[in-house]
Amino acid sequence: MIQHPAILALSIAALLTCCMLLYAAWYGTRILRSWDLHSGSELQLELERRTYLISVILSYTLLFQILSLFLYIFTADNLHNQFTGAMCAAGSLAVNGYGYPVLILKIVNCLLAGVWLIINHVDSRGFDYPLIRTKYGLLTILAPLILLEAGLQFAYFFNLKADVITSCCGSLFSTDKRSIAGEIAGLPSGPTQLAFFGLMALTFLIGVVFYGKGKGGGIFSFFSSLTFVVAAAALVSFICLYFYELPTHHCPFCILQKEYGYIGYALYVTLLGGAICGMGVGALMPFKSQPSLSLIIPAIQRRLTLLTLALYLLFTLIVVWRMFSTPFTLG
Repeated sequence: MIQHPAILALSIAALLTCCMLLYAAWYGTRILRSWDLHSGSELQLELERRTYLISVILSYTLLFQILSLFLYIFTADNLHNQFTGAMCAAGSLAVNGYGYPVLILKIVNCLLAGVWLIINHVDSRGFDYPLIRTKYGLLTILAPLILLEAGLQFAYFFNLKADVITSCCGSLFSTDKRSIAGEIAGLPSGPTQLAFFGLMALTFLIGVVFYGKGKGGGIFSFFSSLTFVVAAAALVSFICLYFYELPTHHCPFCILQKEYGYIGYALYVTLLGGAICGMGVGALMPFKSQPSLSLIIPAIQRRLTLLTLALYLLFTLIVVWRMFSTPFTLG
């Protein structure tokens, strides 16, 4: 099974990503230790030249890191017919103990990679490398997480056995199952809908105020992140039910399949994209006083806010459209 084309692609990409990250992290550590923009030493000149190369390498590497989340889910879903009991990616990921830890790490790394790309973009706009220590400091956190993810991903693929009987999504996301997935699936639909739509409305209100007046960026970032968490829980608790038209089917993976028009990808892209942009607004807040960025950061924050609101609005519209276009109700 390790010779499956998608598995090979993910494994080779993970190996290349690790190699480029190790290279970047090595020079990133040197930059954190030795960077001095006021120095004209040979080492400083070398680091200045090297940072351009590293930024380009990491931009492409982390962009693929974000895309690899969706490729991983697509691969797991594509493999489900190889295992007895699996109906979608939920069963494939449960074949061994590595599938879901890899998924969680990929989501975390996707968010952090997006924030790093935003910080790197802002740093490239400043004439004096104002955020160079910040972005390489973040890299020292991100690199070990991606290396761990790559190791667990290889262990997951290497330990896939076709003769394993796995659990179906109906069992894994059952309200009767004592697990995190079961607890989320068992959240009462009424309060969860109230929390989801209420937080979305509040995030929109704060975002509009910040976009118009430039005040409350930290609060907006916090609520956009909180909205991401609540929306993810709502997806399992009640949103999926409207797409399946079944009151007991809480699986967040079946909506990625053809029978449901691959609508899950649109939901996940808009939700993750909105979270990354919202977190990016907060990540830039401490640097607004930098002289070389005083005019750059507010403009970028406004664009990120607009993107967050647009993506969250699209996510909400898809949910509302499905809720009103189906005869299914939750009482």
